[in-house]
Amino acid sequence: MEYGITTLKKRGENQDIYYYVNWSPLSKADRWEINAKVPSVAGIFEIYWMDDTKHLRLYNVGQTHYGGLRSELRRLTDPELTDDREVRKLLEDKEIWFRYAPTHSIGDMADVVWFFMNTYFPEKTIVEHSGRYRNIFIKESEPDKLIWVP
Repeated sequence: MEYGITTLKKRGENQDIYYYVNWSPLSKADRWEINAKVPSVAGIFEIYWMDDTKHLRLYNVGQTHYGGLRSELRRLTDPELTDDREVRKLLEDKEIWFRYAPTHSIGDMADVVWFFMNTYFPEKTIVEHSGRYRNIFIKESEPDKLIWVP
């Protein structure tokens, strides 16, 4: 199955855009699995941690272009690659999970990540959308039927 971001339809110049995000299956973060299975291409990702009641908690939503998904997911999920003590403790003590969707369009990445950040963390939205469209809509395909706790 092909994972990624596609455009479903555009309505008028500078109007509405409908994206379809086909996520990879949710995977437990492991440096060897990431190196073996995650492509080294641009894309978006979500990282989760498992709490004590076995619920997934969203930890990070992001995008990467130059280093690719493989190197960015390794950097963000490997406790040996961070100097931040709090982050290292979380990565060492909790199960970390991730999923990704490749894309080659920087504008599409910006729109989709902005949508997710604005939806999940409106008070912490630090990314900007591409500015190409007035309204952004997302439809997701999730092979795992993911339900996470904020």
